Amino acid sequence: MTTSDEARLIERAKQGDVEAFGSLIGQYERKVYNLAYRLTGHPEDAAEMAQEAFVRVFTQLGQFHGDSSFATWLFRITSNVCLDELRRRKRRLTFSIDETVAGEEGEMARQFADPGDGPEQALTRQEAQLAVRKAIAALDEEHQTVLVLRYFQNLPYEQIRDILNCSLGTVKSRLNRAKHALKEKLLSAERELLSPRFVSRSRRRQGHDL
Repeated sequence: MTTSDEARLIERAKQGDVEAFGSLIGQYERKVYNLAYRLTGHPEDAAEMAQEAFVRVFTQLGQFHGDSSFATWLFRITSNVCLDELRRRKRRLTFSIDETVAGEEGEMARQFADPGDGPEQALTRQEAQLAVRKAIAALDEEHQTVLVLRYFQNLPYEQIRDILNCSLGTVKSRLNRAKHALKEKLLSAERELLSPRFVSRSRRRQGHDL
């Protein structure tokens, strides 16, 4: 869809054209869901938050004056919807390695083991990916959001700046702090995994499984 086509749809949607609004959000439905999924961690929550975001967009469309791109405005609303919900739930996030990820080509497995991996290597890879997801979920909302927008949504700094409504310098410094905080949490998780108590407990479980 060209920029001019999108602008015409926006104007028609502002006049109450539901079909035009459906065509408009249809261009972003998958991206909005993916953003909501990365921030909430669950497919059901992501679908609910995406729906809420589109409702807000429909009711607030008259307030969109083109100061930023429509995508940026839409992602800002989606981020706010998700963060509002996470605050209400006190950020109780859980993950499952069995869940699927919604991608541009549809649902896909969350884990991708190297074809040459054996069982032990595949398990190690899964554990590492799960540790990263848990560490991101444990970050505060500010750091979690900027990491998701940059590294999972692959948005440029300028668009993140507009979504978060802050300066470009703030985006970069916030991202640096977020990466440092993530590194600290991963190191802490690694120390826990290597602790004698954890290793002993794991060996006992393995012995029961034999």
